[in-house]
Amino acid sequence: MAAQRNDDSFPTLWDELQWRGLVHVSTDAEALSTLLEGEPFTYYCGFDPTAPSLHLGNLVQLLLLRRIQLKGHKPLGLVGGSTGLIGDPRPTAERTLNSRDTVAEWVARLQDQVSRFLSSDGENAVRLVNNLDWTAPLSAIDFLREIGKHFRVGTMLKKDAVAARLNSDEGISYTEFSYQILQGYDFLELFRSYDCVLQSGGSDQWGNLTSGTDLIRKVEGKSAHAIGTPLITNADGTKFGKSEGNAIWLNAEMCSPYAFYQFWVNQADADVIDRLKVFTFLTRAEIESYAAQVAEEPFKRAAQKRLALEVTTLVHGAAATQGAIDASEALFGRGDLTALDEASLRGAVAELPQAPGATGAPVAQLMVDAGLVKSLGEARRAIAQGGVYVNNVAVEADDRVLAPTDLLHGAVAVLRRGKKTLAGVVVAE
Repeated sequence: MAAQRNDDSFPTLWDELQWRGLVHVSTDAEALSTLLEGEPFTYYCGFDPTAPSLHLGNLVQLLLLRRIQLKGHKPLGLVGGSTGLIGDPRPTAERTLNSRDTVAEWVARLQDQVSRFLSSDGENAVRLVNNLDWTAPLSAIDFLREIGKHFRVGTMLKKDAVAARLNSDEGISYTEFSYQILQGYDFLELFRSYDCVLQSGGSDQWGNLTSGTDLIRKVEGKSAHAIGTPLITNADGTKFGKSEGNAIWLNAEMCSPYAFYQFWVNQADADVIDRLKVFTFLTRAEIESYAAQVAEEPFKRAAQKRLALEVTTLVHGAAATQGAIDASEALFGRGDLTALDEASLRGAVAELPQAPGATGAPVAQLMVDAGLVKSLGEARRAIAQGGVYVNNVAVEADDRVLAPTDLLHGAVAVLRRGKKTLAGVVVAE
């Protein structure tokens, strides 16, 4: 895995961030470049606990925070215990409000995740903050008098998410309308308490980011900065980080290391170099070398394999990544399924079509149940042709049944038809 360091082939960190495609919009670029090259300063990004895990969009922010920390600056990881009770406005519909207990639990989970991507050592160690600490004591009257008076409704109505909701059938509640005021107040509070002068976030949050810089200017008469990262999309314009409608989570229980690894290794040739720039610490020279390999030998998928190795190791660690690689090889007959640890095996089988099974069940029927064939006759013909395997061992008789010794870790078997068509058999515990 590549060492976590900034690439010294760039004149400045700002130049590297731009080359990597991490800057879509910002406050004054020249001032930001100077700031990044200067004395250590405090900066932050906020993560709202609207789910029990962070996802790939959040990983973009975490890696930006880490790159700036590597420059010697001081990160704050804000997990929004108060803003998470409200939720930032989505373009289409009102969020369902979660209970206070649920939000508190998710705050703890997200704080743990944030802390794993940023260094906790040295003079610029990450500090975790929760905006509930300064909003909970604030009365509604104080909030309106001290903070609300600095916001103009006309300006708030122009924010992209608010405008989209106003033009929808759903409309927008005052609760979600007030979100940008709360986020602006966060920046002001961190500016006052930590001398925090930079906030980063996704470009779709730009209105919320600038609500903070505007508030600091109005209340304190000073300047602060913001960086909006691009929303990552695929070359075909589809939203990145979605798999059959589900986000790619950073929590191993919500997205197994195997599924996570497969997501990255299956990136399209047109996308993989941009992914290496954003999600890895490979140098410009290394990435340009992979770009040449994609152009000249795309069938080797060297760039995708390196991307999957780097990001899965970053998120899940070296052992889980090796387990995912071993499982990928073993499923297709290039490794030993029996040598896989249970977590890696179950993570891999969870991504396959599945059939419930039990010892004594005919393999031919399990093939039908798993969708590998359409009928028992087709299953028997496939077996006769020598193209059916249980745990990579060829099935030689069409009356073969699932034996107790076929159950890996006592509960799972892998069916394969031909070289690439797979299914899992899971025995109820």
